[in-house]
Amino acid sequence: MIPREILKKIRQIEIRTNRLVTETLAGQYHSVFRGQGMNFEEVREYQPGDEVRAIDWNVTARMNHPFVKRFVEERELTVLLVVDVSGSGWFGSVEPSKRELAAEVASVLAFSALRNNDKVGLVLFSEGVEAFVPPRKGRRHVLRVIREILFYEPRRRGTDLPAALEFVLRVMRRRAIVVLISDFLATEPSGAGPAAVLQPRTMGPMFQLAPLGPDTVSLLRQVNRRHDLVAVQVLDRYEAELPALGRLMLEDVETGELLEIDTGDARRREQFSEQQARRQAELARTFRMAGVDAILLRTDRPYEGELARFFEMREHRRRHGG
Repeated sequence: MIPREILKKIRQIEIRTNRLVTETLAGQYHSVFRGQGMNFEEVREYQPGDEVRAIDWNVTARMNHPFVKRFVEERELTVLLVVDVSGSGWFGSVEPSKRELAAEVASVLAFSALRNNDKVGLVLFSEGVEAFVPPRKGRRHVLRVIREILFYEPRRRGTDLPAALEFVLRVMRRRAIVVLISDFLATEPSGAGPAAVLQPRTMGPMFQLAPLGPDTVSLLRQVNRRHDLVAVQVLDRYEAELPALGRLMLEDVETGELLEIDTGDARRREQFSEQQARRQAELARTFRMAGVDAILLRTDRPYEGELARFFEMREHRRRHGG
């Protein structure tokens, strides 16, 4: 039996995201994600303006009159949500936390798929793959996916992005829309100097962006070649800039490392912000090099506009053959 408070939370997300899907994104999802190919539908008489290449010469010869083959795009799609549930996801200096925002964005995509009679699947990962929900159709299935993203308790706290990507390549044989939702934050040992990644106990996690390794970049390319890969990065503002809160004892929720830091030092805060901006730009370049479309969302900003802009960009590129 699912507790009432969990059902209430899921229902609230369903209401909010369904409204967005219905009012804003209903047609855009259908137009920007392609089916797996073209299905033959019928043979009909040739009409002025039809493509000569579509003429069915066998039927034309039998009927003594030109006929053309008509094809329609195969619309059934599979959307696979690949969601990072490592320890850093529960941080949020404002409501919602990154994990809650990830669940809401995933819900928008899942309900968009539901409206188009598409399948939705789920992979949850931390230091390895934590859970896999095979793609299926239906509202009840979508609500289960949302529940898992929100309330699944991971066995491990770290992050292993390559393991998740390798799992996708292994289990998804047919082409799918793969939506990778993560903060793309990684930890480094404190001995690495200023790149140490820690967070205050009083505030939650405050990781630093780390460059993706060559193996990860290669896997991103492989997944994107086989599927349609979209990266959704979810961050908190304090992962882009340190707050001025004086001396803090910091703890890395993914490794347990501790470090004391003076956030009252304006120069240190500026260095942190500059370093994060450089690494964010490097991550964006990595996605471009791998041919992966990426969306950056923050917990302190509405996500609806960013999603709408993403769909508009995809639609514009498709219309112009990009």
